[in-house]
Amino acid sequence: MELYALQVFATVVAEQSFSRAAEKLLRTQPAISLTLQRLETEIGEKLIDRSFRTAKELVLTDAGRTVLEFARRFDNLRQQMDNALAELRDNSAGRLAIGANESSTLYLLSHIEKYRQLYPKIKVQVRRAQSSKLPAELLDGNLELGVVSYDPADERLVSTVIYQDALAFVVSPRHRFAQRKSLSIADLGMETFIAHNVVSPHRESIVREFRRHKVPLNMDVEMPTLESIRKLVQANEGVAFLPRMVVQQELDRKLLCEVKVKELHLVRPIRLLYPRGRALSHAAQAFLDVIHTKTT
Repeated sequence: MELYALQVFATVVAEQSFSRAAEKLLRTQPAISLTLQRLETEIGEKLIDRSFRTAKELVLTDAGRTVLEFARRFDNLRQQMDNALAELRDNSAGRLAIGANESSTLYLLSHIEKYRQLYPKIKVQVRRAQSSKLPAELLDGNLELGVVSYDPADERLVSTVIYQDALAFVVSPRHRFAQRKSLSIADLGMETFIAHNVVSPHRESIVREFRRHKVPLNMDVEMPTLESIRKLVQANEGVAFLPRMVVQQELDRKLLCEVKVKELHLVRPIRLLYPRGRALSHAAQAFLDVIHTKTT
């Protein structure tokens, strides 16, 4: 059953005239009559009792009254759909799902704040996920945007660097290295490292550099979150390599100290990912615009 036929029937009833309905719908009267006849044939019921038509109004059958009720419901739903689509186009409604790991989520905070100021009715959901799994989540359609700190090297994804971070070697203000400006990787052989127990390209780079310089890397403590690592370092229970964006406030407040390691220069580009060739929602495109505005 075509929705257009229901619209024709509802218009005929509203106008109480085939000719006026034809004028309103920009159709001929025979076309209107034919559409109504086909609707009655498809339903298998007469909708208008032509034998009892009065001079002032059309008389509907029981089936006609039932169909009219649903025709009006369909019309209301169509109007609601048009309004909802208009809101999406105007970025005044919708939903946005972004995937990010623990540290990348911190980078998103300022962008989300700006985004919410511009589009307060859009629901934003940031889902915590392992960076290694984000490309698959994007390609499967479970997420629209993803933020990672490595290049996935997948031609099916658009990968754009939106921020340059770095890994910082941090210690407690009470640590013996706290007053040092720099040191050598060889100086770290006796240190207790608080490590993140999530495998990442950056962790592998650090392990590789220690091996290359033949320096022991004592990862005696492994923790599931960067927050827990940061607190243990502040308590002088060990040292750590952490994303600078994660510890910037503590560095500014002198709760942690950063010391340069001469042999280690570990940049950490933050990348925004989304599927190549797939149309983004209005909400996702608006977020990209906010990101690009703040990074240019």
